[in-house]
Amino acid sequence: MTNAPVWTPRQISEVRDCLELMTADGDVPGGVVGYGTRDGEPVWLSAGVVAPECGDARPGPETLYDVASLTKVVSTWPLIGRLGSLDLDAPIRDILTHLPETAPGGRVTVRQILSHTSGLRADTRLDQYRNTGTDLAELICREDLISEPGATHRYINRGFILAGLLLATATGRRLDQLAAELWQEMNMRATTYGPVARGTNVAPTEQRLPGAPRLWGLPHDDNAGLLGGVAGHAGVFSTPGDLATYAVALLRARADRSPLGRWLDRSLTPQATIEPGVDRGLAWIVTDQGRVAYHHGFTGTSLYLAPDSGRYLVICTNAVYHHQDNRTRLAPLRALALKAITDEP
Repeated sequence: MTNAPVWTPRQISEVRDCLELMTADGDVPGGVVGYGTRDGEPVWLSAGVVAPECGDARPGPETLYDVASLTKVVSTWPLIGRLGSLDLDAPIRDILTHLPETAPGGRVTVRQILSHTSGLRADTRLDQYRNTGTDLAELICREDLISEPGATHRYINRGFILAGLLLATATGRRLDQLAAELWQEMNMRATTYGPVARGTNVAPTEQRLPGAPRLWGLPHDDNAGLLGGVAGHAGVFSTPGDLATYAVALLRARADRSPLGRWLDRSLTPQATIEPGVDRGLAWIVTDQGRVAYHHGFTGTSLYLAPDSGRYLVICTNAVYHHQDNRTRLAPLRALALKAITDEP
């Protein structure tokens, strides 16, 4: 193994202080930050409790979190990368051959789905398709596009739902089966699609109705819930420890130039501009001229990679426990994490 550059106290101190302050202010019940390099053991920081329902149980590397949209980069993205024969620039109707020729979404490509440039409708709302008796992929693709495919970046969950359906069609296996096999190979023993059993090691999320129990072991994303917890855009539960294991696997694969590492390299090439200095690669957000990649989950999770320096950082919180406006509340922590992993050691 090579000696990857180490983190310095300066790089992580602000992240630690911010997590502790957010917990003290009641923005989150608690949370975990893990950081490390591809050749070393992770270092863990934690604050607060898992949730009041869990008593005085403190969050740690083995606490199970609903990672929400991290599903996109922990499940769907690597599984697409494993389909080495898949043409990213072919229309998806080449695989989903049952789609009507007139379905506008049928001409969208996998590259456009991964880069959020598909032009599919931005609102997901799978509940509108209940009791139609029609295939879900066809229902999504029959909708009019909101922009020309490839023309502009817009974050679209239904594209990744389609990607999950495409994976199942291309392989003849369920998405959760494909993902479970991948995670087993990577030694991610706790990672799974939900629902999961309640316990003090499982972080609850939102209370949807006053006086009702919180979502606890159930996917926070409504559309993932409608799909039985298994979807290409959300539905995965994982631990900080497993996410660190995953990050190390990606960083080592990239250093070894394995197929997964080459897929990561391809995915760090900017595909669309989000804002000046920030681009969308294939699934990942890319910044610092392609040297840093990251993704967030709505529930309060984040994963950051710096492939050149071999460093990674994981954030796991259940920020939606108290507040739906978690993007604003999490912005300082996420900004400090990005700064930490971007700065040179």
